[in-house]
Amino acid sequence: MPRTDLTAISRTLAHALRHEPWLYELELDAEGWTPVEAALAALRAERPEWQDLTAVDFAEVIRSSAKKRYEMAGGNIRALYGHSIPGKLARTAAPPPDRLFHGTAPGALDAIRRTGLQPMARQYVHLSPERADAVAVGRRKHPQPVILLVDAAGATGAGIPFYVGNDKVWLADTVPARFITAEG
Repeated sequence: MPRTDLTAISRTLAHALRHEPWLYELELDAEGWTPVEAALAALRAERPEWQDLTAVDFAEVIRSSAKKRYEMAGGNIRALYGHSIPGKLARTAAPPPDRLFHGTAPGALDAIRRTGLQPMARQYVHLSPERADAVAVGRRKHPQPVILLVDAAGATGAGIPFYVGNDKVWLADTVPARFITAEG
């Protein structure tokens, strides 16, 4: 596999920055940042063909991705969302679109109606501004997912904070059931 296999680099970077940074001897700050040089050293140690990996390769992973998963700034890199590491990364609340969507398996609907949307194994609930994206996410869990409509404007008015993940992902700590409607 050539060093420039961007998919493999992205997957390893996701594991290192989102799930188990300690396996790569990476320290993330309160906002999930780590030095680019530390991330490069960690990935170089993973595969012999990555010995010459550079920040340019990380920039290409970021540029070529259909979803904006990472960002680099000031000599640091971080994953933007999807973290399952212990502790919660700091986020700044932002006004969301009036409505957001969430795709899930039909079997989860009763629990969601009782307790609302919970982050489960992640740090945040993931929501989509576009219905089609929620359908795609929901299909990872079930071939015919249930699409939930979230009254984000109402939830925000009630004091529920929302955070920007990227242009296709919004995050919330939880979403109470009263702001959720199952489509169909």
